[in-house]
Amino acid sequence: MASTSCFIIVSRNDIPIYEAEVGSAVKLIIFVDILASFFVSLTAHIIHTQLMLLHDSHNDDGIKSFFQEVHELYIKFLLNPLYFPGSRITSSHFDTKVQALARKYL
Repeated sequence: MASTSCFIIVSRNDIPIYEAEVGSAVKLIIFVDILASFFVSLTAHIIHTQLMLLHDSHNDDGIKSFFQEVHELYIKFLLNPLYFPGSRITSSHFDTKVQALARKYL
């Protein structure tokens, strides 16, 4: 079963620094009546960054594994000396990895 999800990384100033539609190719259209059928999963980390996932299926183990691996990927991205923490993530390599993790776990 393919699910539709929207994944967002939010910086310490509540600014989205990365957004991706993961799962099926259906675009998420967010209206109040549609939101009632979605779940929101959120993690907060010591680096003052939040990982948020808006999804339409309930898969606790997969979501937990997805968050753990994306967190690890983000930490590795922070170690890049050319990246300024809190700035927008535009790396196609990062995006490709997130999409692959979403296909694997969500």
